[in-house]
Amino acid sequence: MTEMVIQGVLQISGMADGIMGLYYGGYGYGYGYGYFSYLIFMLPALLLGLWAQAKVNGTFKKYSRIGNSRNITGEQVARMILDRNGLHNIEVERINGNLTDHYDPQAGVIRLSSSVYGSTSIGAIGVAAHEAGHAVQDAEDYVPIRVRNKIVPVCNFGSSVGPILILLGCMFAGSNFGINLMLLGIALFSLVALFQLVTLPVEFDASKRALRIIEESGQFVKDDYRGAKKVLTAAAMTYVAALVTSVMQILYYVTRFLSVSRRDDS
Repeated sequence: MTEMVIQGVLQISGMADGIMGLYYGGYGYGYGYGYFSYLIFMLPALLLGLWAQAKVNGTFKKYSRIGNSRNITGEQVARMILDRNGLHNIEVERINGNLTDHYDPQAGVIRLSSSVYGSTSIGAIGVAAHEAGHAVQDAEDYVPIRVRNKIVPVCNFGSSVGPILILLGCMFAGSNFGINLMLLGIALFSLVALFQLVTLPVEFDASKRALRIIEESGQFVKDDYRGAKKVLTAAAMTYVAALVTSVMQILYYVTRFLSVSRRDDS
């Protein structure tokens, strides 16, 4: 999911940069300065995102080949954690895909991918325990997850409408109307970074809960704990990379906005 977010952000930014480039004289300004400045801003974030995605895929692949000491499946681990916290009403279901695991608070369901649900690997128990941690957060009214759930609609709106307003603002960049559209678009798009910022403590806490349960349950050995920790640490970096990508994208938009404003004032 994080990889899709990063790719989507970069595609939108490329469209906006292309329109701004055409507005300011085609190849001379747009395809020279425009894309060069875009590359300066976004290349480090892109490389971080690619590294984080490769890291989580590689780490999970490694530990998906190593069985846990108790031969317990991902589904059984999730069920154990839920039952120990009195969450007998939360279902655990299998879904297709790889690392498509998630907790759905609206449906009251933990959905585990095929590579996790019936797997007895160390990687599977780490991922399953993490998703169960989200369900426990929800039941305990963990503040960050409540905040994240509340801001989802407005953040979805901002991520959808913000880039459109930026593109429209670029098309009318020679007027105050265009500048105001760009400014509003940047503000709305910034909600993406807000969502990702709130997501960090939610994900970190879920992993912390998962590792604590694995360590304190008495059912797993230290190698199980170490392997699960490596998987969840690698996964956490994808959320950090997504936040960095969004922040750098916002900074890029802001610098272009300031450039447009200065040109119009001169």
